[in-house]
Amino acid sequence: MPELPEVETVVRGLRGPLIGRRIAGVRFGKTDFIDDPAALSEALPGCRIVRVERYGKFISLALEPTDAARTPVQFMIHLGMTGQLMTRRASDAVAKHTHVFVELDEDLELRYTDARRFGRMLLVTSEKKAEFHSRLGREPLDISEAEFAELIGKRHARIKALLLDQSVLRGMGNIYTDESLWRARIHPAHEAARLNGEQLKELYRALRRVLAAAIKLRGSSISDYLDAEGLPGDYQSRHRAYGREGKPCPRCRTPIRRIIVAGRSSYFCPQCQRAPRARKRPTRGAGKTKAQSKRVQTKRG
Repeated sequence: MPELPEVETVVRGLRGPLIGRRIAGVRFGKTDFIDDPAALSEALPGCRIVRVERYGKFISLALEPTDAARTPVQFMIHLGMTGQLMTRRASDAVAKHTHVFVELDEDLELRYTDARRFGRMLLVTSEKKAEFHSRLGREPLDISEAEFAELIGKRHARIKALLLDQSVLRGMGNIYTDESLWRARIHPAHEAARLNGEQLKELYRALRRVLAAAIKLRGSSISDYLDAEGLPGDYQSRHRAYGREGKPCPRCRTPIRRIIVAGRSSYFCPQCQRAPRARKRPTRGAGKTKAQSKRVQTKRG
């Protein structure tokens, strides 16, 4: 599934071709991934695209209607697992599994292709914007180190599950979570609340370095991901843990292992990322004073 760096790459590739253009119409193939196709058909034509932004894993097209009586809306697009969003000339050949055609001026089209149709499209009105945004967590590239420590450090969930939770940090996914944990030398099953201040600092810095490097190389192309120009990313050649089960750790040469954490495959180095120690269970009678223990023994005797 495209994660923050892939979606950011697509957004940057779409800004040039889309900003300032007017939408002439919209056509659909299959629509089972669209919240309300009729609403899109009604709201999109006549609007001008004023901004193209990323919000977590969503691509947001801010639309300004030509009719003053209509309110601005956001056209939100989630790529799911296999979604691709590209601009094409109307006369260009249509790729298989292309389900949405947004007709623009100057014979240009924004096309959405998705073989598995696990993506999502919806309109967010001004009245619903705050509600929609409140469902998603903090932006990993905007949060400060202190805010990150406060957000993560008090949670009792496993750190891998926490980083994947979109209500905590929006945009993170399996690839960049594993890569960040490897760089920070933290086991994916470690309880977040048991991380010390130095570990939280290292994780914060690792996460930001990984995301920045992945964006610079236009994301990771593992299977289906292509950018807005139809080109693959290059960051997959820099993976140090993700997808490298059985291969030597780049730091210590120990074979990378795979386990399941939060229902997801998690790749890590068992030497560099030591498993957390299990909490000790209280022994029978622990916590009793000497006097209480003596009374218990006397009764038993």
